[in-house]
Amino acid sequence: MEYCKKGDTLFFPRPPVAAFYAAVGGKKEGEGPLHDCFDRLFEDNSLGEDTWEKSESALQRRCVETLLQKAKLTLDQLDFLLAGDLQNQCTASGYTLRGLDVPFVGLYGACSTMTEGLGLAAALVAGGMARRAAALASSHFCAAERQFRGPLEYGGKRTPTAQWTVTGAGSVLVTPEGNGPFIRAVTFGRVRDYQITDISNMGAAMAPAAAETILRYLADSGTKPEQFDAIYTGDLGQVGSRLLAQLLEREGVVLPNHRDCGLMIYSPDQDVQAGGSGCGCSASVLAGLVLPELRKGRQRRVLFLSTGALMSQTTFLQGESIPGVAHLVELSATPKEEWK
Repeated sequence: MEYCKKGDTLFFPRPPVAAFYAAVGGKKEGEGPLHDCFDRLFEDNSLGEDTWEKSESALQRRCVETLLQKAKLTLDQLDFLLAGDLQNQCTASGYTLRGLDVPFVGLYGACSTMTEGLGLAAALVAGGMARRAAALASSHFCAAERQFRGPLEYGGKRTPTAQWTVTGAGSVLVTPEGNGPFIRAVTFGRVRDYQITDISNMGAAMAPAAAETILRYLADSGTKPEQFDAIYTGDLGQVGSRLLAQLLEREGVVLPNHRDCGLMIYSPDQDVQAGGSGCGCSASVLAGLVLPELRKGRQRRVLFLSTGALMSQTTFLQGESIPGVAHLVELSATPKEEWK
């Protein structure tokens, strides 16, 4: 087996490669500061479909098509496609995969799904169970609003702590060989509950899980935050990012190099309250910005976390608090440690 486990972290002596990656987004994402990072942007968020749910599946299909075009592969050359989204029972992914004849591993980690899928794909490849495994995650603002809050026609007032669900998707093809970037380690997170009951405050619900996963990875790896060019979190937004810093400072850990995808994907003048969120948030930033930066050598070593709030409409209406989870991957420009 080409891995070893210490604590909650899998380390890969021969790191799998994030060989190809693709990011697609909608109109609002195209108006944000990362617009040049997307492979494809769509002015019409419906993508020509008659429901928002179908639109998200179309978004996923475009993302997979772009990934395969970049890799110069056909679907039958994929061993697995690990995919997830925010819709009930992962229906966006299920309906996407009914038109793609490839083994499907459906995942639900809420907004943590992209890193969950990438970590599992890396483990499959490192363990010799696959030669080409792709991870895919998406979200769609209109589909998510209808499911978790209210249809757009309702026109409800958004609170300052609310986050804007990204209309976007990201995909990554993992292989055993290549020029990088390399997936050197994976920490699968534990579920943590900070007793947040406000469905409009996802950042606060997810921050404790992010803090715990970071602390466990640092302990398992014997590393310090300053050894990384950046530590990315998925979509904690303004509220969650502040809480993450507070929670880590209590443990004596400071993150001078922290960046949050939810704060990067939109600009403050786009009226997104506390920032971006959704499975497509970290997925598109990972595929559109982080992996290309590593490929170009602009960054050498980073930690990338996706964070997820694990509630449903039912648990919310029952007054339950919101558990959170965060999964982490260590990504590098080189397969072996070449830094101090």
